[in-house]
Amino acid sequence: MNIAREYRAIEAALTTYREQLDVIPDELFAETPADGSWSFSEVYSHIMKASSGSMIAMERCSNSNCPPTSKGLSLQGHFVLMFGCFPPVPIKTPDGTEGNKITEEDARNLLIKFRQRIEKVMPMVANSPAKVRYAHPNLGMLNAKEWFKFTRIHLQHHLKQIERIKKKFHLPK
Repeated sequence: MNIAREYRAIEAALTTYREQLDVIPDELFAETPADGSWSFSEVYSHIMKASSGSMIAMERCSNSNCPPTSKGLSLQGHFVLMFGCFPPVPIKTPDGTEGNKITEEDARNLLIKFRQRIEKVMPMVANSPAKVRYAHPNLGMLNAKEWFKFTRIHLQHHLKQIERIKKKFHLPK
């Protein structure tokens, strides 16, 4: 795995999330689509909660601050990391990472903080031990590099969700 390439992809995704905040009309940011799916606000809340949780896992693995384990990835974890995407079936959101309504300003601030933190963690991840793993609720036991890749995959996955919500509100691409 090329950490620098993963980092550039994470940065690109974060830039897209930031740019979308300028495109999404203020009055629609927290509005729930008619089908009851997540609002833009809830997606931003979810990605920042999940990304922060992934960051904690990366730091724990990088600092060898995890319980010892011989377990590895689940079948789903192998699939997601191998193909770089989630399977085309609904996935239950892990407890604690559900989306809540946040403001656009909160979303901007969370993106800035996450960008600063990932920049500091990247060198630690690059030098992290491969055998130190921390549990993901669906993907099994991931090491720091796998958590880093998962973060990129997760961010890119929800950019597609932002586009689906924009279509529901008949907003331009």
